[in-house]
This record gives sequence, C-alpha cells and structure tokens, in this order.
Amino acid sequence: MSLNIDITNHILTITLNRPEARNAVDPETVLELVDIWTRYRDDGDLRCAILTGAGDKTFCSGADLAKLIPLFTGARKPETDADRAVAKNGMLAQQAFLRDFELNKPLIAAINGDAIAGGMELLYSTDIRIASNKARFGLQEVKWAIFPMGGSTVRLPRQLPFAKTMELLLTGELMDAEEAWRLGFVNTLCEPAQVLEKAMAVAETIAKNGPLAVSAVKRSVLANFGRPISEGLAKELEFGIPVFLSKDAQEGPRAFKAKREPVYRGE
Repeated sequence: MSLNIDITNHILTITLNRPEARNAVDPETVLELVDIWTRYRDDGDLRCAILTGAGDKTFCSGADLAKLIPLFTGARKPETDADRAVAKNGMLAQQAFLRDFELNKPLIAAINGDAIAGGMELLYSTDIRIASNKARFGLQEVKWAIFPMGGSTVRLPRQLPFAKTMELLLTGELMDAEEAWRLGFVNTLCEPAQVLEKAMAVAETIAKNGPLAVSAVKRSVLANFGRPISEGLAKELEFGIPVFLSKDAQEGPRAFKAKREPVYRGE
C-alpha cells in the first residue's frame, strides 16, 4: 500500500508512504488516493482530514517521473493492473491530485517537507496548511518540458501574487517556507517534528464543530469565489438556510445555554 490510513475521533489522516521515491505518486497511489477521497467525501462519520507525507524530507514530489508520467507521454507501456487503469482513464490522476474532485469537507495539509510539482498542486485544494520550516515549494515541470496540469495556471494566481506565481511557473525554482508563510500560502511554520501534532490540533478543533455548518461554509466560499458580491450574498443563503433548519443548529445553542459540550450528529 502506498498510503497509510488512520481514523481517530472523526479525523482521517492520510500519509503518502513512498519515502524512497520522495512520496511521488505512481499509478498504484493514484488509485488509492481516488478511493480514499471518495470514502472521505461519502462517510458522514469523517469530519476532517489531514494529508501528510512519510519522513521529514518530502511531503510529495508530485507524479512519479519514472512510473506515472511516462504512461501519459507514451514512453512506457502499461505493465500492471494499476498502469492499465490509469492509462485507460486519465481523469483518475486528475481526481487523485484533487484537480477535478469536489471535496466539501475540510482538508488540512501537514507539510512535513518539500511540496513540489503535483505535491504543490495538491495543496491548492487544502484549506489549512501547517508546514515544516525546512519545507520548500515549487513547480518544476517546465524543467522537464512538462505542463503543470494540476490546476497551477488557474488556481495558483488566486492563492499567490501574480508576479510570484509567474516566477514559480516559468523558472521552476523553489520557494522556501518562510516566503510561503510571508505570502500567506501556509498558515503556520514549525519544527518538522511538530507538523503533524499541530495539524492534528487544528483538525480536532474543526471536528468538534457542527459538521453541516463546516461543510456548508466551505461550499459557500468555493462557490462564491469571484462572484459579484450581490450574487454571492444571494448564493450564500442557499448554503446557510438549510444549516439553520438542522437539528444540529438546535443542539448548538442548547448546549451553549446548558454550559456543556454539544453533541452534533450531522442532522
């Protein structure tokens, strides 16, 4: 298995576990990622997820240049069942990297090391990012005559200033953790050994909140990004009103008044 999976107190932790390949995504990992994203999306008991990498050097170095990319360029013929599945359906890789996968639940990145190429692109779909102060970030596809098709030319300009976006895309050079934090691309920097611990603390806070409210907030933010304000405010009501009509919305104020912890059921 290329992924390690842990579920504790409504929190799903996904660990990319190919440290010998800098946690690169090969065809087997593509299939495992699609499966776990689908499970997280559909399982009402899972309220928050953390994505991290094994070791303290690399979060994810993107698509495996020896196993995955050659399938797409035609330089390597499919050899395994996973090879054949990915070669037959290119959308699987897009879904694995969350380019074309609608995830309406919180996703936290515990960036234990370098996030490069597809590893950087995975971050665009995360909501909160806790990073090692040793981590580096970048898109090196152009160095290998490859186009960064994980959403970089569309999503990165919305998450970083234009000039910095173009520098990363066109030079293929890396950005250090301090600059990523200064530009607001990551929330928190810490020592490598503390990354997962701090990410878990944030996940625990989120998992205690009303799951319907949390999901609706994320859906509203994503749906209204770039809309005119008047249109966005109208759209916001579509997400917010059903939350106010839920049983959880009755439980929250009731628990506050009784000075006890609320018990949310996602209903």
